Amino acid sequence: MSAIPESPPRSWAEVDLSGIRHNLATARKLSGQGIMAVVKASAYGHGLEAVASALEQEEIAFFGVANVGEARRLSKAGVRAPIYLLGGTFPSEREEVIAHHWLPCLNTMEEARHFDQLARHGGTVVEAHLTVDTGMGRGGFLPADAPAALEAIRALPGIRISGLGSHLPSADEDPVFTRTQFDQFDNLVESLPHRRELKHIHLANSAGLLGYQSRTTTLARPGLLLYGVSPLKGHGADLRNVMSLKSRIALIRDLPSGHGISYGRTFVTTRPTKVGTIGIGYGDGYPRALADHTPEVFVRGQRVPLLGRVTMDQVMADLSSCPDCRPGDEVELFGPNIPVQEVAQKAGTIPWELFTGITPRVKRIYSG
Repeated sequence: MSAIPESPPRSWAEVDLSGIRHNLATARKLSGQGIMAVVKASAYGHGLEAVASALEQEEIAFFGVANVGEARRLSKAGVRAPIYLLGGTFPSEREEVIAHHWLPCLNTMEEARHFDQLARHGGTVVEAHLTVDTGMGRGGFLPADAPAALEAIRALPGIRISGLGSHLPSADEDPVFTRTQFDQFDNLVESLPHRRELKHIHLANSAGLLGYQSRTTTLARPGLLLYGVSPLKGHGADLRNVMSLKSRIALIRDLPSGHGISYGRTFVTTRPTKVGTIGIGYGDGYPRALADHTPEVFVRGQRVPLLGRVTMDQVMADLSSCPDCRPGDEVELFGPNIPVQEVAQKAGTIPWELFTGITPRVKRIYSG
């Protein structure tokens, strides 16, 4: 008996790895600095191992991850570039951090003393960066306390501080505060004794890299920018689209005037309408909040409107203007023709959430 062929996916995300490399080159050109490629949250939903593998040959200074689970996945994938933990660690995680030579950021003296104790017990020294809280409010030493903390940690034999960083909370929303924050950070760095021992000074995320300049930083931490989206309007023209979310038309039906579409009957046809049912929904990460905000999809070279509420597994589109459409036709939910920023704005959210919300049942298909 011959093998039964596997059906193609109902919905999938096409990920252009050459686009990520192009966007990395753009980040390098803009910053003129080393790059920490932020690949947390499974590389913003694009696939942690695939993206890291694509960037591994590009002389990345660090891969930035959110937690030890992501660091562990990178290590198991054979990543050789240093792996940096962007957030604080739990006490139960720190022994593993040291064993794998992942770089933690230090936020409190308690954290630093525990790392020192564990490192000395293991006969090693842990390399780490100091985090300064210049306005984010979720971790780090306050600027006034940072110099003393740095000196105290330098006295701990089990720790070597090789860098210092902070985080921008509103570089894409509040330029006045952000410029003040850059000045405060630069002034702090310039005031530190032995500052040349700090090889890695970092502050700028994607918005910070695109819209601001620092006097002291040596490292940039692009995230969203790598995935082809600018967080600042009027910037990022050189970026390339990386992810395209796609599905197919499952069936096409002619419905009469006065017929409800989807749950709640929030849309009722006002004329005879050719309705296509598409095999994707909020169970795949396509946001339910799009309903009532005139979302569109791209099929057969044109935009067509969605009708009614997004359901868990399907959406419906008005194909009346597309008489040549057939079941099986490919549909773009976002990508080069339907920008992810547009979908996010209509859903009342941000591109970061859309990317990271694409669920595992959406197959990632890589090219480039």
